[in-house]
Amino acid sequence: MADQQAPELTALLAESSIRLDESAATRDDAIRATGQALVEAGAIDESYIDAMFERENSVSTYVGEGVAIPHGTLAGKDSVKDDALVVLRFPTPVDWDGNEVSVTVGIAAKGNGHIAILSQLASILMDPDKAAALRGATTTAEVYDLLASTDEDDDD
Repeated sequence: MADQQAPELTALLAESSIRLDESAATRDDAIRATGQALVEAGAIDESYIDAMFERENSVSTYVGEGVAIPHGTLAGKDSVKDDALVVLRFPTPVDWDGNEVSVTVGIAAKGNGHIAILSQLASILMDPDKAAALRGATTTAEVYDLLASTDEDDDD
């Protein structure tokens, strides 16, 4: 089963895709900003952002610890050009259906790649210390270090 090795999270994240000083008035603004970062990374066509809203309207992408992981529906897969991650930090938290979100991690993945990416991200985001470090990150190096730590922990 381990044949399909998931790409390292850090390999999917360009330095320009880490934005630590974003602002959004609403959940939808935050989703749009996350999608736009994926567009600017060359990972998706604009139409994928609609699929991100479809996903959010059917099931919240809030995962706890002040983090949401907006991503598109299966129908949006055709809009994905390349697997990529973006990380946006909102120093002023966004109201996400009654939860405060300080960080969004946008995912674009072809095929079923998003499942492996989501499981790797979950191992960081479900750890309160790592999630707090991500919410407090002020440099791209801090974000890379946090994401790289899961790449090394995968052999247990």
